[in-house]
Amino acid sequence: MIKNILLTTTLLTTSLFSQYNFNTQSITPEVKERMLKADSWREGCPVHLNDLRYINVNHLDFNGQTVSGEIIVHKEVADDVVNIFADLYAISYPIRQMRLIADFEANDWESIEADNSSAFNCRPITGNKNKWSRHAYGRAIDINPIENPYVNKKGYISHKESWKYKKRVHKVNTPEDKAVLLKNDKATKIFKSYGWTWGGDWRTIKDYQHFVKK
Repeated sequence: MIKNILLTTTLLTTSLFSQYNFNTQSITPEVKERMLKADSWREGCPVHLNDLRYINVNHLDFNGQTVSGEIIVHKEVADDVVNIFADLYAISYPIRQMRLIADFEANDWESIEADNSSAFNCRPITGNKNKWSRHAYGRAIDINPIENPYVNKKGYISHKESWKYKKRVHKVNTPEDKAVLLKNDKATKIFKSYGWTWGGDWRTIKDYQHFVKK
């Protein structure tokens, strides 16, 4: 099944209209091969490949250029994701890069180090190998993980490049600063408007990159 959705959006930075393309499709043999080779999906994962969707999506990168990204999510949230990224594009929210976790051998650490935004990955939750992460169901998305780090109960951040983002404020008008997600930011509210919850609202740990829909 293939969906081609054309949305007309206005870029706030240029006030120009552009045709905005998304392409949503079932997992192709080529994408399946990438996932199997990297072990981002395997037999025994909590969701079947038939229930996942592969989406090509345009986004603004940190150079202000429109580029194509790719993401895999559960079919039940695919339409949400299409609309969310259209809205993010419309407000000129920058995303450094968006590649499949398979490009990083399903290694979440390496994906974060590359400041890669991603979704599906058949892995357990952080700190509990006996429970599947919502990423394993294709129902969670991590956005700009360096600028929006995971902070544990003791306030520790694992990735050194993220330390400067522990204090959650906007300081300067740079792409990195714009990528920081705060509670009242438009980007955060866009996700919430589609019924997604945000890890930045959690009480003990904070996962500022993390959005999930059950």
